[in-house]
Amino acid sequence: MLPRSGDVLHVTRAASVQFFRPIMFRVIRVLDWPTYDGWLWLDGYELNAAGDAVNRRSIFVLQEGLQQVHAAPVPRQHTVRTARRPVVRTPVRVG
Repeated sequence: MLPRSGDVLHVTRAASVQFFRPIMFRVIRVLDWPTYDGWLWLDGYELNAAGDAVNRRSIFVLQEGLQQVHAAPVPRQHTVRTARRPVVRTPVRVG
């Protein structure tokens, strides 16, 4: 599973030894920096127990060790409007 922008992840020691205390992490983006196979640089926010962002971080993690808590919503398809009605404008008295 490659994280996407908006995903909330549970990052534990399985992802990297630096996370001996697990954190919740909301992904902003996956950085395209060169790494070892299976490892990722993620840019995002560390979340508190209420789900509020408390710290912006870039973390280096093993992709297999990440646990997805909430997936980012799927982007909606754009709808095409065929006919637009003109706005009726009326004069406004000032003063």
